[in-house]
Amino acid sequence: MQPPAFPDSEVRHLEENLVDDDAVFLRFLRGSLKMEWLDEDDDRLGVTRFEGNHNDVFRKKRLKLPPGEITILMHPMLKGDDGLYKHTLVHELLHAAGLAKHDDNHHELVEKIAPAPSLANSPLLQKLRKNVLGNRELVEWLCDACGFEWNRKTLRKPHRCPKCASNL
Repeated sequence: MQPPAFPDSEVRHLEENLVDDDAVFLRFLRGSLKMEWLDEDDDRLGVTRFEGNHNDVFRKKRLKLPPGEITILMHPMLKGDDGLYKHTLVHELLHAAGLAKHDDNHHELVEKIAPAPSLANSPLLQKLRKNVLGNRELVEWLCDACGFEWNRKTLRKPHRCPKCASNL
């Protein structure tokens, strides 16, 4: 299987718009980045791997040295969902650029550059949701106050009963 295409337009977008001091590896991405696919049975959508251990990466980041080889691995099931693929790719590119933490800044940058698709606009998210709901042990919600039962169509437990409005 051919590796994913090099994310040239996404890297260019980051180079033009990212001015954060934490993105110390951004200027090295074009020469250091390699794209590959994850295994089919992997449960992650994307992974960023650096050459060396985390101590080496943080030392290179602190000293603003080239990071060495960076590999972004994307899950093959993302091929059928362009919106989620781009969202996951930008998320991983920010890690590759040096933004290691999943903080508010990281979240805001991903949402600004490549917002996550809604459930209605993502065939992959719909498929994953269907798989989770299909494999669940709990198939109905039950209200302790009034005894009303209804079919489970959500992953999270509802806050209130749809019949008597009691807290669940």
